[in-house]
Amino acid sequence: MKFFVPAAKDDIKAEQVYSALGQSLKAPITEKRIWKLQWRDNEIDLKCEIGKPLPPSYQTGKELVLAIFECENLYKICTLSRGGVKGEPILVDNNSQSSATYFSDNVNN
Repeated sequence: MKFFVPAAKDDIKAEQVYSALGQSLKAPITEKRIWKLQWRDNEIDLKCEIGKPLPPSYQTGKELVLAIFECENLYKICTLSRGGVKGEPILVDNNSQSSATYFSDNVNN
């Protein structure tokens, strides 16, 4: 899967939006970009994917996942109201019960 940000008109705009989100969330901006994330929370297996809604338990409705950032000990999942335009991102522990799948056009796959 090629890197994209939902609603970005082209690759340049996608990079601009991704960088702006990362800066506002104090997340590292790298060439290695997450496409999907799977994790376990309270004995429940969860997953999210760029361009698709979060699991219903997060109560974000049909908002799409805009970006997932890999930080030192956690992932930051961003939708419009959770880390995008307002609010805080969803935080997921980066541990043995989480697994990231990266976009195929990442330089450091």
